[in-house]
Amino acid sequence: MHILVIGSGGREHALAWKSAQDESVSEVFVCPGNAGTALENKVSNVSINIDDFAAVKDFCVKKNIELVIVGPEQPLVDGLVDYLQRNDIKTFGPSSAAAQLEGSKTFSKDFFVKYGIPTATYAAFDNFDSAKDHLKKIQFPTVVKADGLAAGKGVIICHTENEALAALTSIFKDQAFGVAGASVVIEDFLIGEEASFIAVVSKDKIIPLATSQDHKAVGDGDVGLNTGGMGAYSPAPIVDEKMHQKIIDEVMQPTMQGLIAEGSPYLGFLYAGLMINNGELKVLEFNCRFGDPETQPILLRLKSSLVQLCLAAIEDKLDSYQIEWSKQHACGVVIASQGYPEDYSKNNKVSFQSTNADGIKLFHAGTKLHNEKVLTSGGRVFCATALGKDLQEAQSKAYDLVESVSFDGAFYRKDIGNKGIR
Repeated sequence: MHILVIGSGGREHALAWKSAQDESVSEVFVCPGNAGTALENKVSNVSINIDDFAAVKDFCVKKNIELVIVGPEQPLVDGLVDYLQRNDIKTFGPSSAAAQLEGSKTFSKDFFVKYGIPTATYAAFDNFDSAKDHLKKIQFPTVVKADGLAAGKGVIICHTENEALAALTSIFKDQAFGVAGASVVIEDFLIGEEASFIAVVSKDKIIPLATSQDHKAVGDGDVGLNTGGMGAYSPAPIVDEKMHQKIIDEVMQPTMQGLIAEGSPYLGFLYAGLMINNGELKVLEFNCRFGDPETQPILLRLKSSLVQLCLAAIEDKLDSYQIEWSKQHACGVVIASQGYPEDYSKNNKVSFQSTNADGIKLFHAGTKLHNEKVLTSGGRVFCATALGKDLQEAQSKAYDLVESVSFDGAFYRKDIGNKGIR
């Protein structure tokens, strides 16, 4: 089989790496990929603009691609899956209509209320003055969210009215998030512990993946600006068996049934970002793709075939598919460029030690190959990921791997996994 993975980040390196392990797969192409996918066994990069749907389709036809896995959110929202499926190319990912769960915060919040899915109280605004007036009516802290796709950075926690006013000014007047900030959602600040619940969904069928916990804030102790994610571990102890079933019953099933009722049945990875507090849960957001950096530790634990899992979903056979997980724990630590999630330098030379050790993997994210040298090209550069008999061992191995990587301005959080260990 020939597989095509769409995207260029750490998630896509992990998806390509895992797909290449399938014995039935002869080659995995990644469009556009990164230095890690370029160096991976059975994997090669393709220089095609993923916004050019016709060019992607033509490549699939030319290379006899039998499965396309779409990694990032933008092409999902833009309708790449719809386009490829209309051209009889098997593609794993939701339709543009279903991807509005992530594409618009207002759409998702209205959807939650309509179908009785627990979430924070909110209000939506498409202009600065109305949003500013609303600040007089609410308690603080509060959360201001850009409505559209903002690469995981469009969520601002505001402890005072002045902070919220500054956030609104940044979004509406300074256009910090471009068109993604044409409108905003202002919602209650929720207290508790965050968890990521990611599943493979096909219409009314669901296979939950291993639980995980992300670390969104840029600094140790969950302080500082929100990022796309600074590290993750799996499994997440806060999601015990009882909570797992509660998430299925109160969040995932109503979402699946609601999308069917809306005429947009879901296919793909469905990711619920949750806040859990004293046995109660609320949905912070939905993502319509695998999380990054959750993908890396989760796929390190997956013993089954990712390719066969995706094909089972496409063929509506999830109810007969058995998924198998390693009993080991996994921890992934993101190594980022100084200044991330704001301005950061690029094109810094990277040195790292390649390892073939079982259960240890350095996934590339913001890297590129230039004259056979690996250079930084993004804010999040690597995710150092490792397995261990428990989370403490996995964390220790992951940080050992971090120490083998160096480039100018490299930084990372030093407390990834501590919550789970506690």
